[in-house]
Amino acid sequence: MIRFNQFTLARGTKPLFDATTFALNPGEKAGLVGANGAGKSTLFSVLRGELHADGGDFSMPPSWQIAHVAQETPAVDRTALDYTLDGDAQMRAIEARIAAASAAHDGAAEAHEHAAFADADGYTAPARAEALLLGLGFTLAQTREPVSSFSGGWRMRLNLAQALMCRSDLLLLDEPTNHLDLDAIVWLEDWLHRYPGTLIVISHDREFLDSVCNVTLHLENRQIKRYGGNYSQFEILRAQQIALQQSAYEKQQKTVAHLQSFIDRFKAKATKAKQAQSRVKALERMELIAPAHASSPFTFEFRMPDAAPNPMIVMDDVRCGYHTDAGDEVPIVEGVTLSIQNGQRIGLLGANGQGKSTLIKTLAATLDALSGTVRQGKGLSIGYFAQHQLETLRPDDSPLQHLGRLAPDTREQELRDFLGGFNFSGEMATAKIAPFSGGEKARLALALIIWQKPNLLLLDEPTNHLDLETRHALTMALAQFEGTLILVSHDRALLRATTDIFMLVAKHRLQPFDGDLDDYRDWLLQHAAETRAAAKEASASPDGMQDLGVNRKEQRRQEAQERQKLSHLKKPLQSRIAKIEKEMDALNTEKAALDTYVADPASYEPAAKAKLTESIRRQADVNARLEALEHEWLEAHEELEQIG
Repeated sequence: MIRFNQFTLARGTKPLFDATTFALNPGEKAGLVGANGAGKSTLFSVLRGELHADGGDFSMPPSWQIAHVAQETPAVDRTALDYTLDGDAQMRAIEARIAAASAAHDGAAEAHEHAAFADADGYTAPARAEALLLGLGFTLAQTREPVSSFSGGWRMRLNLAQALMCRSDLLLLDEPTNHLDLDAIVWLEDWLHRYPGTLIVISHDREFLDSVCNVTLHLENRQIKRYGGNYSQFEILRAQQIALQQSAYEKQQKTVAHLQSFIDRFKAKATKAKQAQSRVKALERMELIAPAHASSPFTFEFRMPDAAPNPMIVMDDVRCGYHTDAGDEVPIVEGVTLSIQNGQRIGLLGANGQGKSTLIKTLAATLDALSGTVRQGKGLSIGYFAQHQLETLRPDDSPLQHLGRLAPDTREQELRDFLGGFNFSGEMATAKIAPFSGGEKARLALALIIWQKPNLLLLDEPTNHLDLETRHALTMALAQFEGTLILVSHDRALLRATTDIFMLVAKHRLQPFDGDLDDYRDWLLQHAAETRAAAKEASASPDGMQDLGVNRKEQRRQEAQERQKLSHLKKPLQSRIAKIEKEMDALNTEKAALDTYVADPASYEPAAKAKLTESIRRQADVNARLEALEHEWLEAHEELEQIG
């Protein structure tokens, strides 16, 4: 169990936790939420043993292995697969001991370590690491490429894979979905559902929190409060508590006012002095209730667009893509024929690299079509948001200067009022944006787009870096937007609330997706399973081995190793099936006896009433358990069949 008791901690002069108490049980999955700067990352540092209490105490089992996602990735030449395998420190330690025993020609020690390696599932480790990387969006070929060849976002995925590879009792994830597309997020949710350890996750993705977490830890006013349930349930409970606290506060304030009024009126009168003094003491003894305070989430709205054309954009047999420096064409999405009608709200789905951003850039006219025609309607005003646009903001300029360039003839007070709606008020409106956070810069970029009153919004991952409150404000604003919207996002809450139809970019084509996000999730999981199966088949095919120049002896060795891997994969499942069958046999025996007893008329005699009641209750329990075991038995057999 993780236990914080009267825990107090300050960073410098800033107190972050003040005598806070809460606990987490083994196996619980907790979402850690709170405003930026409230201390979420600091709490992770405490759990990792990097910071210690100023007061109170914190405890967790000393034997627990903690896994977390490293923030830096060294540009090493190790392959992505080897880098991921490094996450299993126990297996790597055994490998080192095997190498040392082999070098020392110590056969007995080497045999012992090989047995330990098998017990640690070392033979299945490469397959497990490969499955992690494929699930996080890497191709089979990329798993063999050096870490140094990947960009920053993909290196963060490698760090995540390494953390998942670790045999951990406690897994700490800080914004794990930031660098993932929807495909990888769905896969990660599925993996975390099966994770047996304790999980604490910081995330601004409410659907991810709702799917994965069964506890919410809320940081506010230097306290950490535990709520049972996922993020949506936490919101309901907290709203109820705020309402109750406010009601109690208002009721107490009336009592305080009444007492103070009596004291003020009679404290100078000798005849009433004693009563007045008793009321002063009553006030002093009263534990005052604080007024309920919910950090007011800021809201904003899109300005009413001017008249819009219909259709807005027509694409006819368009090839979207790039030109290389040598002038060669690199098509990404081909054969796009699309007519965007006024008022449509389209969500674009598809894996990273399939061409969603390329299509958006072509629609925004920041990228020319390789072929085909793109026609814009007269009066079209496009508001285009993408992450790379944050880099076009001038770091030495203020929000006011950025907006002033768009509206040189508008009064400064009007510009300030507009920026205030996006939480850029007072000195912040005139401060340089260089030290702004990614979320603040994204908010400014959105404000600049909204000022221009677009009638077509093209948004490519607008919620990256935004906290939960800002995401909610954006969702509400987009839901009320009067124009046309095309949205790429891995935030499913945003997609559900703001889009009406979905289109899928896959296999270099754009096509309608007939279904909702739950259907898309099922499609993704099925597609991922097929991809992994195809990759496994390709890597194991004899033709592929011949192409690689593997001789017959090496092929037999690999086949034997593969059989050993399969055996190690099957063994725990076979044990589980045997255990289930043993319990089912015992329960079926008990069920037969209970059924006989309940069917016997003699059991309904008044003297046997208590036993009959207990037998009927137990009969229901046994039937329910048998049903659950049958389901587990079928699942285990399906897994066994998939292994082959």
